[in-house]
Amino acid sequence: MTKKVNFLDPYIKIKSDKTNKNFQYIPGTNIPLPSEIEISESGTCNRKCSFCPRSDPNYEDVKEFISTEMLEKLVMELKEYNYENIIRFSGFVEPLLDKNIFNLITLIKNHLPHCKIEMVTNGDVLNKKRLLKLYESGLDVLLISVYDGIEDVYKFENLQKECNIDDENFVIRHRYLPPEDDFGITISNRAGMMENAEHKIPATNVALKDPCYYPSYTFFLDYNGDVLMCPHDWGKKRVLGNLKFQSFKEIWTSKFANVGRKLLNKGNRNFSPCNLCDVKGTLIGKKHANAFSQLNEK
Repeated sequence: MTKKVNFLDPYIKIKSDKTNKNFQYIPGTNIPLPSEIEISESGTCNRKCSFCPRSDPNYEDVKEFISTEMLEKLVMELKEYNYENIIRFSGFVEPLLDKNIFNLITLIKNHLPHCKIEMVTNGDVLNKKRLLKLYESGLDVLLISVYDGIEDVYKFENLQKECNIDDENFVIRHRYLPPEDDFGITISNRAGMMENAEHKIPATNVALKDPCYYPSYTFFLDYNGDVLMCPHDWGKKRVLGNLKFQSFKEIWTSKFANVGRKLLNKGNRNFSPCNLCDVKGTLIGKKHANAFSQLNEK
């Protein structure tokens, strides 16, 4: 049975529109480039939210960070394709814990001036100096997930005004709502990784028969070079390759990646970790999924 979608993040519609509008192919091919490159640039976070797998006592916190060399390798390969879509610092971590984050943003913007650099943060270490430095480094959009209450919303709104930042570049997300309102997030069981979290969500007993477009439009890079098939795979069970040893193109167009897309685009989730997952995977990326389906039919 299909999981009922309750709370939907309003930013999803914006992301979907961006995905369709800025559709790119690998030059000279009919292979879509990802519209979102998500970088989980460390193994650590300063919070353990109840609706996050990090609230599982057994979830490992690793205080390691992506190397500048790793990111530069990705950026230089994307530069060959004139990449102009979204690169987002987010994933399973808090990006502002990385002291090198400003340099990483500048590196991207210097080589990919037309891409949009986003960051998702809890804002805990944010102040005026750091906020201004983020935008001076080349950040385009900051998405702040507010977890503690409306008082923090007012605090960040005042900080935004003080720094004279436009609304389109500064998004506050209300993540402090009660459980019956899904905490203000588009909630899922994170591919079966919420069974031992504080807010328990069971893994699916029977694989859903719903399509999922995530692997068709998202390239997810972990801090150690691993590329995961999906940003919901908090257990890191399906690694498509490693950027240390392979190129972006080799991983993105690999047989392993394409088999996953083919199955998921047809609603077949009968493989790990998708067989345990309840995510609504069709909210973004249909145009990419259709393009990959056409390639698979040839």
